Amino acid sequence: MLKSLFSGVAGLQSHQIAMDVESNNIANVNTTGFKYSRANFSDLLAQTKSIATAPQGALGGKNPVQVGLGSSISSTTRIFSQGSIQNSGKNTDVAIQGDGFFIISPDGGNTYKYTRSGDFKFDAGGNFVDNNGFIAQGWLRDKTTGKVDSTAPITDIKIAPGLTTPAQPTAAVVLKANLNSGPIVKSFSPAYKVPSGTPTLPFTATQPAVDANGNPIASGDVGVMFNETGNAFALQNGQGVWASFISSTSTSTNAVTTPAADDTQTIVFNLDPTKSPSTATATFTLLAANSAAQNASLEAAAINAITGTTGIAATVDANNKIVLTNDNGTASASHNINIASVSSSGGLTTAFNATEDSHTAYKYTYNAASATTAAGADKEFKTLADLRTALETQAKAHSATPANNKIAISVNAQGKFQVDNPTANADNYDINLKITGFSGGGITENTKFTTNMSAMNAVLAAGTAGKAFSQAFNAATHSSSIDIFDSLGSKHTLRMEFRKTAVDTATGSTWDMTVTVPEPATIDTVAPTYEKKGSVRFNNDGSLATYNPPNISFSANNGSAPDQQVNLSFGTANAFDGMTSFDNASGTSGISQDGFTGGDLVGIRIDQSGTLVGSFSNGRSFGLAQIAMSKFTNNEGLATEGGNVYIQTANSGDPIIGTAATAGRGFIQSAALEASNVDLSRALTQLIIIQRGFQANGKTITTSDQLLQTLIGLKN
Repeated sequence: MLKSLFSGVAGLQSHQIAMDVESNNIANVNTTGFKYSRANFSDLLAQTKSIATAPQGALGGKNPVQVGLGSSISSTTRIFSQGSIQNSGKNTDVAIQGDGFFIISPDGGNTYKYTRSGDFKFDAGGNFVDNNGFIAQGWLRDKTTGKVDSTAPITDIKIAPGLTTPAQPTAAVVLKANLNSGPIVKSFSPAYKVPSGTPTLPFTATQPAVDANGNPIASGDVGVMFNETGNAFALQNGQGVWASFISSTSTSTNAVTTPAADDTQTIVFNLDPTKSPSTATATFTLLAANSAAQNASLEAAAINAITGTTGIAATVDANNKIVLTNDNGTASASHNINIASVSSSGGLTTAFNATEDSHTAYKYTYNAASATTAAGADKEFKTLADLRTALETQAKAHSATPANNKIAISVNAQGKFQVDNPTANADNYDINLKITGFSGGGITENTKFTTNMSAMNAVLAAGTAGKAFSQAFNAATHSSSIDIFDSLGSKHTLRMEFRKTAVDTATGSTWDMTVTVPEPATIDTVAPTYEKKGSVRFNNDGSLATYNPPNISFSANNGSAPDQQVNLSFGTANAFDGMTSFDNASGTSGISQDGFTGGDLVGIRIDQSGTLVGSFSNGRSFGLAQIAMSKFTNNEGLATEGGNVYIQTANSGDPIIGTAATAGRGFIQSAALEASNVDLSRALTQLIIIQRGFQANGKTITTSDQLLQTLIGLKN
């Protein structure tokens, strides 16, 4: 009978403990990061009245007879289920989504404690602390590398109040851009200036092709240039123009006479080598009944009948001599005067040819080494400088003393050929400039190039102020600029200009590059200048082949550190991760540099990896520290110390420390807190169950008491 009393007492005690556990859960329903506990009941030892026996013969086996002695709370289990994440609006609040604990220390890292409550703040000393004043542990930014090393030992997170960051000089510029390889461009600039005069090849400082700032450069390939509307000339080998500065003229040495009998004559003119057929014949009859003047008129008429083919017009002078003229202005006709044969002495002979080829062809060539610019025969060119030299050389060659001829042909700042005839003297002459398209012999006319050049067609009298201009020659260009910083944090604009200069059908295209900085800043130390030349070459699939220079040596000359090395990063060779050259509009898709001026800390935010990112007044942001997290093999083995703090025990396992969102550790969400995981409806239901259990155990005691009273009453 007494055993039932003791069982009831044991039941009351165990339910009281369960009530204590559940009451604690309910009390912490609003405690940040709290994890509720569960009381686990177990029965006590039983009193054995008889043991179990095995079956014997015809007698079956018997089970043991045991009477239980009540219940007890064998353990409590803390449930580490995820609490809901609630936005707090405070930047330094952090919540864990998933497994893991924040690490805090009350003694500078000698001992560690653990918490799920991320209600952190900065104290007056810049320590990142919780509500107990314990300092959060993690990793700090290395001042040398500028990075947070999460493989180093953890330490107190401390960010000094009034933190400033010194200026960082630019060490690298990264550019991603496309340079248009197509036949139509919108971004172009005039060709470089080329002054008049007899150049020394290759171009030198005394006779250069020069850029807009007067700096000597290599003149660009005409084959990759564009007209004034941005359409490519796309000159092919052998294409070009005919050009003459004077009309081809010649007068027969013999006068036309009257023959004794009618005499049929033929004159065969050689045409341009590209014409088919290569000759044209004028046939006429000198009549015995005519006067010499009449016969001369017949001969002139026959020549004029084929002018459309030969370009040659005939007139008769006062001495009945034939005067032949070819103004070389008809593209469909031949050029110059060249008699192949005559049938008799009608005043003309093969020696009657013009004494010089006043009209010559200027042909584009892929091979710059074979460019021919001397006076006389057909000429070859690749660059504007070649073409300018050939034109001026031919223009001067029509003088008795070419060195005294003052005719000047240049390429001006607008990329236009400019013809000047400034002096009236014995060696200057009246220019009658005629330019027509070149075709034939398998070569088609390049009409865009002809149009550009034929704009120069003009009559310029010697000694006049008149000028003749071609249309503009342009190069495809693109530019990108970015501010870089010196060691004092001063900004300087670094400008990179690209100009298309060559195309190789087998390998790809080449663009000149000019890197400039504003004066008084300079590039290089041996021969300081405000600009540096280089080039970028592309493969025929548009990928980057190579570029030069890979870096510049920059000096701001304002008291900052000189010889600042700035790497230029345009991408990987044979790849498309940087600069490219496709048939798309030129444009910069990305440009960046790694320098910055000094700045003061103006704010801190925390990202998902637990990195405390500082924002500075100079517009820069970078990690100042990173919050460490730990996880345990057995979270339930941790012991609580109050204040939302856990400590390691023998059964929790050692902490596994690392960064958030790695190796099973949860994510960190900033400006949020993890709410208690207590389910109030479950907790209240548990209260009812525990209450009923407690009441039932109390009833056990009162019932046993009544039975005892009955026993005691038996003696009466």
